[in-house]
Amino acid sequence: MSNLTLAPARLRWAVTDSAVLTGRALRHWARQPGQLIVGLLFPVLLVLMFGYLFGGAMSVPGGGDYREFLLPGLFAMTMAFGIEATYAAVATDTARGVTDRFRSLPMAPSAVVTGRAAADLLHSAAGLAVMLGCGWLVGWQWRNGLLPALAAIGLLLLLRVALIWAGIYLALLLRRPESVVALQILVWPVGFTSNAYVPPETMPGWLAALAEWNPLSATVAACRELFGNPGWGGDSFAAQHAVVLAVAWPVLLIAVFLPLSVRRYRRLSR
Repeated sequence: MSNLTLAPARLRWAVTDSAVLTGRALRHWARQPGQLIVGLLFPVLLVLMFGYLFGGAMSVPGGGDYREFLLPGLFAMTMAFGIEATYAAVATDTARGVTDRFRSLPMAPSAVVTGRAAADLLHSAAGLAVMLGCGWLVGWQWRNGLLPALAAIGLLLLLRVALIWAGIYLALLLRRPESVVALQILVWPVGFTSNAYVPPETMPGWLAALAEWNPLSATVAACRELFGNPGWGGDSFAAQHAVVLAVAWPVLLIAVFLPLSVRRYRRLSR
């Protein structure tokens, strides 16, 4: 039988196995509702803290409400914060030998990592829905219509997909659940060295350049543009082509980390 004939069967096999493992992850969350609820409500705490505790001292260049400036940044930060949960789940399965048992079964080689990625994307979509609802309650809204808003939501989920694959690869590479602390230490500086909370023009020159070219900044700036919320503007290429970069950065990360994750999974026993 030719490879062209086998390809559809292999694809169905991979999709079916991935769906089974996605269901496994969702059942784990259903058995731990407390952990799930805390994870969903943590971003709401950020909205209240930054929007009300610090918001009174913030001003937006060119005018505008700070909470409308802030919320797209928090939406993107919500997508970034979940990478630790992805890392911990994959690293725990690897350390406990669960992944090795999966590898001994007659299943598609990519199903373990794609199933985890799909489950985490669903979790992130639920968290984003909570954030959108919270934003609406505190006065945030999109102002350019439904289609641009859906495009912004799509960019946020695309960023999340890219970060999921980065988390999966790092977990398979290091295999130690306790090293998630080191990952958390890296996530926070990357998140704060962006335009999520303040405009880069308020930063020192070298730091402003880093913030402008931060992949997270591209998604934040694109979402502000698509939602019709106040932005920081700027004349640089990154500022003028935020939507393009909000697509290019995640696609590049996926192109790097997805094949690396699958390859690393296949080589775990070596």
